[in-house]
Amino acid sequence: MTVTNTAPPATLREARIPGGGLYEGRRVLRRVPEGWEERPYELFEVEPQARTIGAEIRGVDLSRPLGPELRAELHRALLEWKVLFFRGQHLAPDRQRAFARHWGELETNPLLAAGSSEDVVRFDKGDGSTPTFENVWHADVTFRERPALGAVLQLREVPPTGGDTLWADMAAAYDNLPQDVKDRIDGARAVHDFIPGFARFYGPERLAPHQEHFPPVEHPVVRTHPDTGRRMLFVNVSFTTRITGMPREESDRLLRYLFQQAHIPEYQVRFRWQPGDVAFWDNRATQHYAVNDYGPHRRVAERVAIAGDRPF
Repeated sequence: MTVTNTAPPATLREARIPGGGLYEGRRVLRRVPEGWEERPYELFEVEPQARTIGAEIRGVDLSRPLGPELRAELHRALLEWKVLFFRGQHLAPDRQRAFARHWGELETNPLLAAGSSEDVVRFDKGDGSTPTFENVWHADVTFRERPALGAVLQLREVPPTGGDTLWADMAAAYDNLPQDVKDRIDGARAVHDFIPGFARFYGPERLAPHQEHFPPVEHPVVRTHPDTGRRMLFVNVSFTTRITGMPREESDRLLRYLFQQAHIPEYQVRFRWQPGDVAFWDNRATQHYAVNDYGPHRRVAERVAIAGDRPF
């Protein structure tokens, strides 16, 4: 006798979560572009710190001049890892500046406190100090017509706990966007302005004198890396105000979604500082986040920024 299963098919009640968010699932994690030729490093050791971004460089003394071979190999490491860490360098400001100049002219920033020279920015943080771009994902000075190529940051004083810095790989962020989002932003341009970021901690009287020198600029929403050809998401919550030619509400909604991409841990590396440590990052390919969780202790850092090119 044949028994027929007459049980009704399984059904689920109707349920949904809001669209436009970040959901679980496998991420595409490519550290280098397709077709990139990877070669061994001959002049130093590389200790990866995360899957696609961040490597500690061992066996290099940054206080000494770089020969052309060492500079070329460090440049290749920067392109492949996006941010390089050098432990215990304790560089004098002139040596920090000399190292950075191997990658181009140094830029100044009149909106931030200067260190020993106008092209050294000093972040001296403690209770009651001005926050200046902590606890926010951003890329540096994208409000410039030619945003910084990169930056060299050294910690002079480190709190006993906290004060880490995180970096996010914005090529990985672009790779994992849904195809319909890629189609919407392909060829799109966005406005960048210094005022939204700096207005979080400076008043109009401090910012108004700089408006003429730093007018709003437009950059591609997706820029192409000039050395690797990699496509990278190039909008950030500190300076990107709107997508050109898009209604305000639609632009705001899309930008909020794009800003979220830096928050995905698979694209990130987190660095715990020790005094004298140096980080060198590619500002074209990354965003970073300085964690202010160390009060009431002090954290002192000095940064040198390298002038960049016009995004395309």
